[in-house]
Amino acid sequence: MSGITIGDGWATRLPSSVSESSQLPHNISLILNVVHPDHCACVGTYGIAMSAASVKSTDESAKSGPTSPPAVPAATNANVDVLAGHLGHLTDEQQKALATFKTNIINAGLYKAPGSTGIDGGGTHDEPTLLRFLRARRFDPIKAQKQFADAEAWRKKHNVDELFASFDVEEFELSKKFYPKWTGRRDKNGLPVYVYRLASLNGSVQKELNQVSAERRYQRIIALYEVMWRFVMPFCSSLPRRTAPTPVSSVTTIIDLEQVSLTSMWNLRNHLQEASTLATANYPETLNTIAVINSPSFFPTVWGWIKGWFDEGTRTKIHVLGKDPGPTLRSLIDEENLPKAYGGKLDWTFEDDPSIDSDMIERIGKMPRGPVIWVDEKVVRPAKAPPTPEPSTAAAS
Repeated sequence: MSGITIGDGWATRLPSSVSESSQLPHNISLILNVVHPDHCACVGTYGIAMSAASVKSTDESAKSGPTSPPAVPAATNANVDVLAGHLGHLTDEQQKALATFKTNIINAGLYKAPGSTGIDGGGTHDEPTLLRFLRARRFDPIKAQKQFADAEAWRKKHNVDELFASFDVEEFELSKKFYPKWTGRRDKNGLPVYVYRLASLNGSVQKELNQVSAERRYQRIIALYEVMWRFVMPFCSSLPRRTAPTPVSSVTTIIDLEQVSLTSMWNLRNHLQEASTLATANYPETLNTIAVINSPSFFPTVWGWIKGWFDEGTRTKIHVLGKDPGPTLRSLIDEENLPKAYGGKLDWTFEDDPSIDSDMIERIGKMPRGPVIWVDEKVVRPAKAPPTPEPSTAAAS
């Protein structure tokens, strides 16, 4: 099993061999998302090219020690369509796969056109969503249908729409501190920028998390993914950006491992895997780029624990940066939208609420609290299902 480690300030490509059937995790897949599996020049969907300045092999089977393959020149935007596989940027074969996928899931009773189903106009069945499932399965309509059907069954089992619509506002806001948080800003392609600072989960915060029942933790994760998918992404799609009019359907995430101990990582492993497994199966392809920064010396050990969680598609989106991530991150995110701690100018920390930019303020005034969705160019509270009517006395008699 081979991998690539990169010097300070550049990406690391992690071990590339895993069973095709492996499940892709999110939050620690949040620990790792946009390197081409076979090259040091790395470009991911919606991503910006990065290159490796110094490279060494970490193949455990190489008894003779590390080797240094020649560096590969960075790709440029002129050479890569960062929207490949998205609406308006499909190949003929991908268009055919989308048409076949739609036909198959219509025949299976799994798909209806937007506006004809769902509590907010059928958002679960719009084309960007269908394409996420297709990209997750390399545009194989049969495999995409299997995952789509499983995800729809999962939504029904957990009554996701009603759960999200009825989620308590204060609990919703409290839950954010345990998971990746939206900064309120976007990267250069208009994708929402999320940050996960694991050191913030130490001590009393971790104890607080552990006091929440497993079932409620799971429900909190669902609610946070729903707001990302049903509010943050469509809202960002409505804003000015260079990738318009292609809808935003993924996010850029910074994972900050500064001051994280091996013990704390071990204690958080179930928490991270729980969120990751949920997202892999039910919210595929919502991660675009993951930049892991301030990684400690024991990080290869952690990777040994978690590498089996990832499918190949996720590993191709993972960058591990050195102790000076600023230059690389600024190639992805304008400095006014990048937190100061990571080499930018944005006055924002993980403990803060989203700091929305001027375009967003013009549209919505301030960041809404609690579960919301973006529908018809406005912030909307998700509709609760109508109560089941009680049988009338007359009917009963």
